[in-house]
Amino acid sequence: MVGVVLFNMGGPDSLSSIQPFLYNLFSDHDIIRIPKPVQKPFAFFLSRIRAKKTKKYYEIMGGKSPQREQTQAQAQALQKALGEDYKVVVALRYWHPLTEEALMDLLNYPIDRIVLLPLYPQYSRTTTGSSFNEFDRVFRRLVGKGKHFNLTTLKGQEKPYFYTSSIKVYRINCYHNHPTYIKAMVENVKENLPNWKEYFFLFTAHSLPISIIREGDPYQRQTEETVRLIMEHFPGVKYALGYQSKVGPTKWLEPFTDKLLEGLIEKGVKKIAVIPVSFTCEHSETLYELDYLYGNMAREKGVEFLRIPTLQTHPIYVEALKELVLQTISSCEKIKGIS
Repeated sequence: MVGVVLFNMGGPDSLSSIQPFLYNLFSDHDIIRIPKPVQKPFAFFLSRIRAKKTKKYYEIMGGKSPQREQTQAQAQALQKALGEDYKVVVALRYWHPLTEEALMDLLNYPIDRIVLLPLYPQYSRTTTGSSFNEFDRVFRRLVGKGKHFNLTTLKGQEKPYFYTSSIKVYRINCYHNHPTYIKAMVENVKENLPNWKEYFFLFTAHSLPISIIREGDPYQRQTEETVRLIMEHFPGVKYALGYQSKVGPTKWLEPFTDKLLEGLIEKGVKKIAVIPVSFTCEHSETLYELDYLYGNMAREKGVEFLRIPTLQTHPIYVEALKELVLQTISSCEKIKGIS
């Protein structure tokens, strides 16, 4: 049986979980690189401060992030598409179900291969890289070399299955230019914006510190390629790509989405479609930042503002995820000569 781990960031599932969620986020050395001895105290201090400000975001959103439910819905859709020879689980990076919970669940099945599938189409060390690093730490601890586990079968029968580190792990690093993923993005826009020729397309992606990009992170380049490939299907439409959700005083990727939006309004653009390009589920960056802050600002100035929803369980996106799993297993096993 093949296990598939869907990775996503996660989000607070209640107002009381905002602070521990932020603590987990700020404790991640792949995102905030400060000396490790001080990172957890720093994370505790910063999470308490940020939680007070962030609470109002989630109050406006209904008291929680919908990301867990939406990611689990994606897992269920992919499970149905792949069939009974696969087991799909969800691993959220900063809130439950965490990676350890997901792997413990997976090891209740007779798994001989695991495919790691991020719900981040573009690779960054801060997203996919961080999720893979956490998986490696948990995997070594739970499935270390020479360690065996007495696991049950799918039906719960007490039949032993012994696992060692020989479980093969395959990684899908990115799929920013995968044809079926691009098709899903294109169809999602057309379905939600039938009169697309009348709109300016404002793509938006989560920003990153410039220092990370200068170290070789491919996120910016891959994001730009995704946008270019999407726009090949919308001839004649004017567009721009912005970045959002900057935190802290350091230099981050620009131009910022809100500044681009303000500039378009000043130029007299009256119809703007905002398209999240690095998000596949809804969360505070889309529901609060885009819909509430940017959307209200644009509408107050007389602009027709429409935000394209994230892909979530769009059938073509689910098909893309299925293709990625099957193609990865096939290509890896051909290279290794596995029959």
